[in-house]
Amino acid sequence: MKKRNPKRKLILLVVFLLFAVGVWLNNTSLFYSNETDYKIVAHRGLAQTFDVSKVEYDTNTAEIIYPPEHPYIENTLPSIKAAFDHEADLVELDIKLTKDRQLAVFHDFDLSYRTNGKGEVSEYTMEELKELDVGYRYTADDGKSYPFRGKGVGLMPSLDEVLEAFPDQAFLIHDKDGKMETTEVLWDDYLSNLSKKQLNNITVYGDGSGEGFEYLRSKHKEMKLLTKDMMISALVKYELAGWTGYIPKDLHNMELHVPLKYAKVLWGWPAKFIDRMESVNTRVVIVEGNGKWSEGFDTKESLEKIPEGYQGYIWTNRVDSITK
Repeated sequence: MKKRNPKRKLILLVVFLLFAVGVWLNNTSLFYSNETDYKIVAHRGLAQTFDVSKVEYDTNTAEIIYPPEHPYIENTLPSIKAAFDHEADLVELDIKLTKDRQLAVFHDFDLSYRTNGKGEVSEYTMEELKELDVGYRYTADDGKSYPFRGKGVGLMPSLDEVLEAFPDQAFLIHDKDGKMETTEVLWDDYLSNLSKKQLNNITVYGDGSGEGFEYLRSKHKEMKLLTKDMMISALVKYELAGWTGYIPKDLHNMELHVPLKYAKVLWGWPAKFIDRMESVNTRVVIVEGNGKWSEGFDTKESLEKIPEGYQGYIWTNRVDSITK
């Protein structure tokens, strides 16, 4: 029987400890500033909110809003202006392709969810969509009253109206169609006409195939882009190698939307991770809950969950409440 070598065991232990300390030093945020100085992404401008625990994939959220505390309707020019007035750094909005190949700023797959119209945005021209009331279906009491009915007529904007009204502001554009045609129109008819300064303020994300986003990448290599598949693939690669400080190419020029409870396992979280992502032109946004239903940091109390030293972006539906 071979005798155990205590010296060899000691050497292996020292090597392991040195390795562990090296990994820790390479990923700790201990030596960064403890100052928490996050920036704000306002979801759909300033929107009416609802109980996310009641939401399923087909829920009409306009029919389950809380009693209104402000007069704004999501994805409208007044809503966007209100968000920026309340110090939002970035406003998220939704786009869908119209019958006459314009991009309407609207969220739902069916107009009847929020408006007095029926069918898809794609079945109408932009001029026809302007005749609809985007506040028609909102109710907080199961249809006993409709506080925004009649107040949203003509308020569905086109994307060019938004970009013209806020030329110096930053936008996160959600491509709700997920079709190549919509992405081509977005670039060819809208983004390609912007100045370099304006274009640098644009980020695009969506749920469709990667084909459209490959097209955008071919047109603008440094534009921040995001799809769920892109993000998952990139972060898996980062988790495998990020402990070394290596940042996979997939993570360059991206937008990351990460639920806070999952963000905690990322190498270098929070400060060093943010620093690494910013070094490759990638924006980090944390969201509440599991990220499924656009849950945000919507109250002063929820802001207490943000980790010390975090200097990325936070997602909110109530920028007015958290910046009072």
